[in-house]
Amino acid sequence: MDAGPAASSKIKIDPMFVVGGLNRRLFGSFVEHLGRCVYTGIYEPDHPTADSHGFRSDVAELITELGPTIVRYPGGNFVSAYDWRDGIGPKQDRPVRYDLAWNVKETNQVGTDEFLQWSARLGLEPMMAVNLGTAGVREAVELLQYVNAEPGLALSDERGRNGQVEPYDVRVWCLGNEMDGPWQIGFKTPEEYGRLAEETGRAMKRFDRDLELVACGSSGRGMPTFGSWERIVLERCFDHVEHISAHAYYEPTDGDEQSFLASAEDMDRFISSVVATADHVAATRKSDKKITISFDEWNVWFAERNADHEPGTEAEEIYDVSEAVVVGSLLIELIRHTDRVAVACQAQLVNLLAPILTRPGGPAWRQTIFHPFALTSRHAAPVVLAEAGDGPVINTARYGAVDQLHSVTTHDPDTGAVVIFAVNRSIDTPLGFEVDLGGFAVEQWQLVEHLVITDQDPHARNTETEPDRVRPVAGNARLADGRLIADLPAISWHCIRLAPA
Repeated sequence: MDAGPAASSKIKIDPMFVVGGLNRRLFGSFVEHLGRCVYTGIYEPDHPTADSHGFRSDVAELITELGPTIVRYPGGNFVSAYDWRDGIGPKQDRPVRYDLAWNVKETNQVGTDEFLQWSARLGLEPMMAVNLGTAGVREAVELLQYVNAEPGLALSDERGRNGQVEPYDVRVWCLGNEMDGPWQIGFKTPEEYGRLAEETGRAMKRFDRDLELVACGSSGRGMPTFGSWERIVLERCFDHVEHISAHAYYEPTDGDEQSFLASAEDMDRFISSVVATADHVAATRKSDKKITISFDEWNVWFAERNADHEPGTEAEEIYDVSEAVVVGSLLIELIRHTDRVAVACQAQLVNLLAPILTRPGGPAWRQTIFHPFALTSRHAAPVVLAEAGDGPVINTARYGAVDQLHSVTTHDPDTGAVVIFAVNRSIDTPLGFEVDLGGFAVEQWQLVEHLVITDQDPHARNTETEPDRVRPVAGNARLADGRLIADLPAISWHCIRLAPA
């Protein structure tokens, strides 16, 4: 047990100081034809819980509990060699292809119609990606018309013959995926990609000028072209896109757990740099348009550890407590940037880097990272508040000195509710936490709930045999004289909910 807080962080919040409205699309996820994400993940026709469409109902129930709002599909690296026509029409007639991205056979038993209909049944907003690796403008516009055109055109009528008469009305479209990466099928220079994104975006907007289009940004802040890529691409396609993507995966390197727990520092710098670049391009064009970020791939991923995996055996990460705390911290950072991050998608939804694991023919269960995502999506209030405060810092090898406390506060002006998400990022030092609530015109508060993700063993995990080994437990928050007080153990994530009494 921790001996007790050696130091304290204090913050003050006030409903007058607002970052912006909470963007619910920040709670997005990602389904790619990768490993077991689709087949034996969301889709398993022979499973005891399979619905009439072949999708697992037990997984669907966990997805509903998880609470994603928007889901990106079909990739990811997969999309850059994918012919969407392979995945439509009678299933018995669909070709089996060799997937160049992941070096496996793709049966195409799940395609555009299956995914979009599944999304609709679960109440998820779909976010589609078009192939700009081996395909181009024509294929993108044809897919758009197949998905969104009213009946009466050749492609929409083909959709009708395949069982979907009414348009799907997908609003958000990614113009390719990670086109800056040499690993990507058909990867390009920023000049090449910027030109293609410009022409594809222009053509798609001629069909529907109200689409939201996402240009490919950098695949990571460490890419050699980072910064210049965003500038060159946006200089070409600025008028035709609303968002630019960012991707980031985090893992402890060289055993540096303290820097790993502070991974949100990198995400903050990534977002700030892309925003500055986008605003620079806008300034040179004398434009008031604000390009926002689609952080449509993020998670903890042990990429270095799994770099030598055999094709078709992509690692199914088994997450522990410390990794759940990092995921919760990354969600905090995304919420703190709600004014400029328009979409965020945790990669992936099931089995690959995922909050949900399944066994073929068997059960599905929650990973440790399921809990901070589900609780944040469920309880985050509609307005994000700015915080002012002070507290101890911790030293990290990768990011220098960072605040030990990482937190964000959300507020519901209609009900008066306040929800605080907080992380103690120290590997070994507990932290006192104090919140000054004096800025609110509330005579008396009630503590609705304080939930914590922590454990004596920071490497504890959930497994098929122990699916609830790690779960949210009650914290010790209390109210005193217009203040909230709590003790935050080392390596812990917290959800604290308050309401006027």
